[in-house]
Amino acid sequence: MFTSSDHQGAQVVYFSHGGGPLPLLGDPGHAAMIAFMRRLPSQLRRPGAILVVSAHWEEGVATLQGGASPSLFYDYYGFPEEAYQVTYPAPGCPELAARIAGLLGGEGIPYSVDTERGFDHGLFIPLMLMYPRADIPALQISLLRGLDARAHLALGHALSGLMSENILVIGSGFSFHNMRAFDWSGRETPDARNDEFQEWLIRVCTESEQHLARWEAAPAARYCHPREEHLLPLHVCAGMAQQPAELVFNDYILGKRAVAFLWS
Repeated sequence: MFTSSDHQGAQVVYFSHGGGPLPLLGDPGHAAMIAFMRRLPSQLRRPGAILVVSAHWEEGVATLQGGASPSLFYDYYGFPEEAYQVTYPAPGCPELAARIAGLLGGEGIPYSVDTERGFDHGLFIPLMLMYPRADIPALQISLLRGLDARAHLALGHALSGLMSENILVIGSGFSFHNMRAFDWSGRETPDARNDEFQEWLIRVCTESEQHLARWEAAPAARYCHPREEHLLPLHVCAGMAQQPAELVFNDYILGKRAVAFLWS
């Protein structure tokens, strides 16, 4: 079902999904990100299905969304009522969930399938901007509780069996995620520590992903990621693609520089 008709296989992208529902509410601090996501599909082949590794789902074992018609999980708080009225009725993809389960099992990685969980905002915010017709089957896979970098690279390696499939894999996180340091007014402010870390990510991801296992040794790593759940979707993507990435976004979100990478 997902075999690519042009034999070019999977496309993999890691990007920043912004602050909660703010990209859908016209927040000026997300203008560059919104423009990027709206034009990104024009750089991609249309996928037969979309797999999202969201920063907003952690489980004890790799857990796949297995429902045929997932609802939305509004996993943000304190926003205007309109943020809780958005819809994204994309179908789920139990067939792809089963395919991934087989790959994980084959590599000895424990897994589970959750048929009840809905799409969280790590999926529906970017996909509402990228594919607003909601006509491409989608599913999520969780991060691993404990947030071990090597375990997430290994999870990506296990998914590399999907690289011949006509799917889009999205690592939905944020390359900078220090909540106290964001400028919620959207004003772009110089930040040498963040610049150092973003430049390190660019160097590593466009050359070799091997240094991602030791990301904490990078300049200003813990300033940019006091907790690494928004970075680790990158590890899954890089582990899956196993090749240098293309830098496709290098701009400001909520006043802080952020980057995005594409493997295709």
